[in-house]
Amino acid sequence: MKKVAVIMGSDSDWPVVQGACAQLAALEIPYEAHILSAHRTPAQAADFAANARANGFGVLICAAGMAAHLAGAFAANTTLPVIGIPMKGGALDGLDALLSTVQMPSGIPVAAVALNGAKNAAVLAAQILAVEDGALAARLDAERRKMAEQIAAKDAKLQGELLT
Repeated sequence: MKKVAVIMGSDSDWPVVQGACAQLAALEIPYEAHILSAHRTPAQAADFAANARANGFGVLICAAGMAAHLAGAFAANTTLPVIGIPMKGGALDGLDALLSTVQMPSGIPVAAVALNGAKNAAVLAAQILAVEDGALAARLDAERRKMAEQIAAKDAKLQGELLT
């Protein structure tokens, strides 16, 4: 199975990003997490992205706030799928991060999830990998069934409370 790289621009992103790592682990997807900066370690970030496929990665997840150029910098240096997690914070409370994540030039796409959407980034990475991995697809199907069962149980509880 291909690995997922989870990259954050700063260690301050870790409290949110660890949600992606936990979801990847729950789905039994190998991953690595690293701190690399598009601005403070540009050569290292470019090298990681350029060599990601050769190093066994199948999807890259990049979390960054404020200017949020990390996902774009990675996408510029690889043809692997890149998923951006715009992080809340800063003067615009994440709006700047969201816009800089989704406003990529033609031909250099970055998929984007919600502000601080680490879990969804991991699920999207899993769905991408599951295109070629039936066992992973089955684990994703089981996860969906589990969510549906939880909602049904909550609805049943609500209906019981409404009747009393």
